[in-house]
Amino acid sequence: KLEAISLALQTLRRLRCVCRKYLPLITLAGTFATVQSNLFPHSSFSSGNSSYAGTMASSGEFEFSAAFVTCPGEDSAKKLARGIVEQKLAACVNIIPGIISVFEWKGSVTEDSEILLMIKTRTSRIPDLAAYVKQNHPYEVPEVISVKIDQGYPGYLAWLAEAVPHAAVTDSGT
Repeated sequence: KLEAISLALQTLRRLRCVCRKYLPLITLAGTFATVQSNLFPHSSFSSGNSSYAGTMASSGEFEFSAAFVTCPGEDSAKKLARGIVEQKLAACVNIIPGIISVFEWKGSVTEDSEILLMIKTRTSRIPDLAAYVKQNHPYEVPEVISVKIDQGYPGYLAWLAEAVPHAAVTDSGT
């Protein structure tokens, strides 16, 4: 399992461009398909066979997303990650160092070293997560993007469901 995690981290480190404003989701989806194939090359998980994935990820009751946020340094990444988990906005936040972002900001092309947060949460909590990040992030315009998780190990998804409460439902009639 540690070798698989190490391989996944190496693959993610090869991702050299995480743009604060416009990350093409097709590239992101391709990257994670590659990570998934490398982690589980002979399993039904990598081939998309629903017998391994179960039904939790696609049912209306259990919808999950992976959100991505870049941070300027380790201290801000750890502080933000800890706050996100303490506020129960996510079950887990991976802190992935070594990202180099190339992006256009205020009329010029910039290159910065950053740290990527990979955040696993309920899809319904993404707006709350984005608000928390905006309030606590050092960037003027923090990157907060997400992709839905369409498959996953049922035990992990059950743990995620238990760890992250549903978003509060507001009564719009009052």
